[in-house]
Amino acid sequence: MHEAHAEMYLLVAGVLLITSLVVGRIGGRLGIPGLLLFLGVGMLAGSDGLGIQFSDYRLAQTLGTVALAFILFQGGLSTAWGHTRPVVKMGLSLATLGVLVTAGVMAAFVHFVFGWAWLPAWLLGAIVSSTDASAVFSVLKERALGLRGHVAPLLEFESGGNDPMAVFLTVGILELIAHPGAGVLSILPLFLKQMILGAMLGVVLGRAALWALSRMELQFEGLYSVLSLALALTIFSATAVAGGSGFLAIYIAGVILGNAEFIHKRSLMAFHDGVAWIMQVAMFLTLGLLVNPHELLPTAGLALACALVLVFVARPLSVHLGLALSGMPLPERHMVAWVGLRGAVPIVLATFPLVAGVPQAQTLFNIVFFTVLTSVLIQGTTLARVARLLGVQQDLPAPRHYPISFTPTGHSKNAMIEVHVAPGSAADGLRIMDLKLSPETLVLLVDRAGEYLMPKGPTLLQAGDTLLVLADPDGQGEVRAKLGRPARP
Repeated sequence: MHEAHAEMYLLVAGVLLITSLVVGRIGGRLGIPGLLLFLGVGMLAGSDGLGIQFSDYRLAQTLGTVALAFILFQGGLSTAWGHTRPVVKMGLSLATLGVLVTAGVMAAFVHFVFGWAWLPAWLLGAIVSSTDASAVFSVLKERALGLRGHVAPLLEFESGGNDPMAVFLTVGILELIAHPGAGVLSILPLFLKQMILGAMLGVVLGRAALWALSRMELQFEGLYSVLSLALALTIFSATAVAGGSGFLAIYIAGVILGNAEFIHKRSLMAFHDGVAWIMQVAMFLTLGLLVNPHELLPTAGLALACALVLVFVARPLSVHLGLALSGMPLPERHMVAWVGLRGAVPIVLATFPLVAGVPQAQTLFNIVFFTVLTSVLIQGTTLARVARLLGVQQDLPAPRHYPISFTPTGHSKNAMIEVHVAPGSAADGLRIMDLKLSPETLVLLVDRAGEYLMPKGPTLLQAGDTLLVLADPDGQGEVRAKLGRPARP
């Protein structure tokens, strides 16, 4: 009987995952964010739909925490530090001041308009104050939306960096609710400890993980995926056990690894991309199962009002205050304000009061869930239109697929780069042998209008050619200087 139950659970899980992917694919063609549909599948399968009973909030919180950790790790891995460095100050401003302003505006709204006490009002504001990394990453990928200027790297950095702040605010306010006599300043040491330890251990453990991936020689290539998974879990959990922010640490570690070279990097990046998607789909399905749609109706009016204030007042105000001294053009700031998607993070945080036994926690959870649905529906479905309206949309370069690939060993500084032969550059019209590249620099392939040429010394280069070149850092600079400019990534 037990085995039959286990098999039935596995069958239900498999069917739900397949259904979510199919529905997400259809929704993508219709312009509906996949994460919204994943939540919908979970809700339809729940007690008000197919009758699947699931109300284990502690399990949902644990699953959400683990899933968010891997999603942030993948977000860090895919962060190009060269593009992100110019927006670090702006991102930190949005991840701290922006989160506080959002939480404060929402707290003031429900306190003065709906008569909530200050601590529950701040708890609601803290829970919905963070943009969701999984929501932002997935919607931008689904839309293949290119954004001008610093908008895209800022959004990605902010969505990865503001989760620790929202988690801290939520946990801190729950402490104040549990200990009414404690003052607000009593949680300040907790904040400093979490942020400082999270940042320090993220750097230290991230570099240790890089050393392990570069130096450990495992028998089979598949074991490197196991090693990277174990390292990510260790970084997150060790930081949390030490009292730091595991979310901040695992994101920083991901950034360190993503911007370094190590053995099997390409395959490990693809592996963690798959892990992040599995975690994301499973998380949204689980959170959807928690909700009974009929329970949302009594709080629909309050929740809709909160969602509208969040989208049209709190988010824009927090962004424009956070970026007031940044010098970012106004249309780009407007776009950052509009891509303030809420997703699974607020819903996961809304399980904290339920687990802690806070009064009216179920009502709070339903309001947060409704608010997230409204935010994703309004903002997620209109990103492309708003980007065109603001003039910040740009075409993404078509991804190139070459018949050869390069796997770094971790023991060499060589890298394979794409270099574009610019019109009027010194290389236009020259033979490869005439470039007089260093002996350590090797031209592997020439892409000419989609036709691949095997390079030889007498091969004549033309403007518009893209070369795959294997070289060390000095050789890369030499090639780029002679050919004109690097191809866009």
